[in-house]
Amino acid sequence: MSATSGEKATPVRRFGKLITLRPEHREEYLRLHAEAWPEVLATITACNLRNYSIFLEGEVLFSYVEYIGDDYAADMAKMAADPVTQRWWRLTDPCQEQTEGAVPGEWWTPMREVFHHD
Repeated sequence: MSATSGEKATPVRRFGKLITLRPEHREEYLRLHAEAWPEVLATITACNLRNYSIFLEGEVLFSYVEYIGDDYAADMAKMAADPVTQRWWRLTDPCQEQTEGAVPGEWWTPMREVFHHD
């Protein structure tokens, strides 16, 4: 993201997170994401999230996303308040189980970035 005359660019914040996929819900979770709802994707974009990816290894889900906004807490509150996103989470949350490293207030376990190269 570049700045224009006198504006300061907001730095991109990168987030990596983990959660466990419940084996009995694997196919449902994969089907939901293969057919992700356009309204959910629009909310993700409206909340300043870009390059959102979820990877699967065994039963571990790893998500990566870049945040380009300037008020992450407000954007996440906006997402959480969206009725379509709430319906989506009611379907996807039962497919997941928090990891032992989960922290209060976070469904997915945040990871610490230890290296990045543009």
